[in-house]
Amino acid sequence: MSALPLWAYPLLFLGALALSALLTPVALGFATRHGILDHPAPGKSHTKAVPYLGGAAIVAAFSAALVLGALVDPPSKGLAQLAALLGMALVLAVVGLADDVRGLPIWLRLAVEVGAGVGVWATGAVMHLAGFPGWADDLVSVAWVVVVTNAFNLLDNMDGLSAGVASIGALGLFGIAVVRGEFLVAALAVALAGCAAGFLRHNFHPARIYMGDAGSLFLGFLLSVLALKLRDNPATRVDVAALVAVLGVALFDTALVVTSRVAHRRSPFMGGQDHTSHRLVHLGLPVRAAVGVVYGTAALLAGIGVVLGQASSSVHIAGIVVLAIAGIVALAMLALVPVYGDSLDERMSAGLLGRAVRGGRAWTSSAGLPDAPARDLQAGLERRGEAAPDSSA
Repeated sequence: MSALPLWAYPLLFLGALALSALLTPVALGFATRHGILDHPAPGKSHTKAVPYLGGAAIVAAFSAALVLGALVDPPSKGLAQLAALLGMALVLAVVGLADDVRGLPIWLRLAVEVGAGVGVWATGAVMHLAGFPGWADDLVSVAWVVVVTNAFNLLDNMDGLSAGVASIGALGLFGIAVVRGEFLVAALAVALAGCAAGFLRHNFHPARIYMGDAGSLFLGFLLSVLALKLRDNPATRVDVAALVAVLGVALFDTALVVTSRVAHRRSPFMGGQDHTSHRLVHLGLPVRAAVGVVYGTAALLAGIGVVLGQASSSVHIAGIVVLAIAGIVALAMLALVPVYGDSLDERMSAGLLGRAVRGGRAWTSSAGLPDAPARDLQAGLERRGEAAPDSSA
């Protein structure tokens, strides 16, 4: 793809946003008529059936934008690779939809995701890690695809959260790509951001439609691939720290959930209301405010990623150290929020954290949990418990 004028990117974003926003009500109506709904159940927070298929609107909007772009301005090279990557994304979306509608074993889901990661590796999109033997670089590349794909799947745990963070992350990748002269990646990233943002109009709390695994797997996979593509060209290769920062919120949430569940002797594959967003609600934030805090953090990290993408090696090292320390501190603090029980220690931790967040006021209920979050989580989240592999969950 040739270099686009800067004014073309906002148009591409708005066009993708409009298409997704128009297709989402169509998907909502189809899901409602045909009973493709997420019904209330133990472990889920919503109290009434909510239509799925929001992911289908995102997939259709992005695919249409991609095909139209390829017809208007065909890439000078890599068209076969682009088609293969879109094909793998569509396969993951179909698998996610099947899991939404009928439920699939976790091992089958993971097998397909690993297969997609191997497929990405086969197209030549790898990390290119300096000092690593080829086999290790290949394993890290496949693992990156699987982890990022699942991270956005797991992040789909509160209205508007995963799609919004995906849109912010895609804009961060766009910022890095356009500065680096990776115009195809820039165009794909800004179109993906628009598709995710267009869906949000119908997915903010209280959500009228869910994107389901079909949407979250599709978004996560494409974000992982776009990040890898920014490592392709030696002349424009982006530091790994920048890519981790841009997608840092989803990766942090996955790390928090997995470490917390293992520490409490729970299966990482058994879902629940123990994600970053749920913990913020437990600390007293309304649902929309909690989502807004996560959005703000995602935007900050995306901006840091763009800066790191242009910085010198010394700044990279400093950035890695600062981000690592901040991530560990945030993980340790959020891990203290009681989400698995009501022991005395957990209640004391909740009170201390609550006072820290609210400037000295605890605002806790007799059970030790903040009153507003308790009401929100039990009656007002309007959100399913989780998507697989957090989906049993």
